Amino acid sequence: MTLPVRAFVAFGANLGDPAAAFALALQRLAELPGTRVAAHSSLYRSAPVGVEGQPDYINAVIELATTLAARPLLDALLAIEHEGGRRRDGHMAPRTMDLDLLLHGDAVIDEPGLQVPHPRMHLRAFTLVPLAEIAPDVRIPGHGPAAALLPGVASQSIART
Repeated sequence: MTLPVRAFVAFGANLGDPAAAFALALQRLAELPGTRVAAHSSLYRSAPVGVEGQPDYINAVIELATTLAARPLLDALLAIEHEGGRRRDGHMAPRTMDLDLLLHGDAVIDEPGLQVPHPRMHLRAFTLVPLAEIAPDVRIPGHGPAAALLPGVASQSIART
């Protein structure tokens, strides 16, 4: 029997109804085999990073206890995004739902289409702030505890909704 690992998923949306998209994501994640939603952060509002002229994002982080390996979990995240109306119109396009696999236990994975820990999570307030809310001591491989990284993103605008 495979023991569950702690996995963390970032949620983001800036089109449609982000609160409804978040509820759908939580429901679908809870329905995955060998998976339960262990915790989720508050919802946060943040400005888009690296682009202008888009609506603000609603962001959160979801903690899972899952027996799914990283690749099948990522495949499930992509399917949930698709169900939530996600279209892949470009790298920085607005979206109805974005689910990123941030951490999968203490794994470090660098494969085509799958990088864990998420390569920019330690640089983004919209991932670190909600992550630190629910798991301040979780370690990001190569970077340290989430809460210890918060000063590095303090200048980025983010507010709990």
